[in-house]
Amino acid sequence: MVAAAMMAVMSVSAQNGYDDTKHEVAIGFGALSNSQWIDVFEEIGTMMVGVTYKDEEFSGPFSAEYFYHVKNWLGVGGILAYGESKQDMYLSKNKIGELSHGYLTVMPAAKFDWLRKKNFGLYSKVAFGATMRSESIDCENKENVNAKDNDGDSEIHVNWQLSALGVEVGAPRLRGFLEIGAGEQGIVLLGVRAKF
Repeated sequence: MVAAAMMAVMSVSAQNGYDDTKHEVAIGFGALSNSQWIDVFEEIGTMMVGVTYKDEEFSGPFSAEYFYHVKNWLGVGGILAYGESKQDMYLSKNKIGELSHGYLTVMPAAKFDWLRKKNFGLYSKVAFGATMRSESIDCENKENVNAKDNDGDSEIHVNWQLSALGVEVGAPRLRGFLEIGAGEQGIVLLGVRAKF
């Protein structure tokens, strides 16, 4: 009788509207992504040849995620992230144009749920993939920059995300989340996650 009672309690607790979810989709907005750091280091390099940058604007990274739970504690899926930046270029205090970058990232990912409660959860996340980085220069004076730079340039490089700690709070199937980590989604990431 005790065993039957325990099984009944476990069965009821499993039907809390959350434990039976297998799919997760999320949208988020981060700050201080890998792409932003790459921009900073490139600016330092070009300062050595006399080019400086001002009035930088960075949008994103914005990201979308999908995870399928193969186990209650393990979700596998992917992340799509996008960000862009614009800044004015100067040579000897004269504005020579505007530099623009776009970053589109695709990463397979895994999510590890350390604590999985009805209205609260703790997790970590790891992802590894690639970013397509496009660059264009809109020159006011084409003599200052090579003509090929005006046509735009693109490259692909390896990228990643490691969220050491994620906290999600809300209803069993719709939650807000905050992640702390590093990578292409940023050092800090805020968003909304739906589970079904």
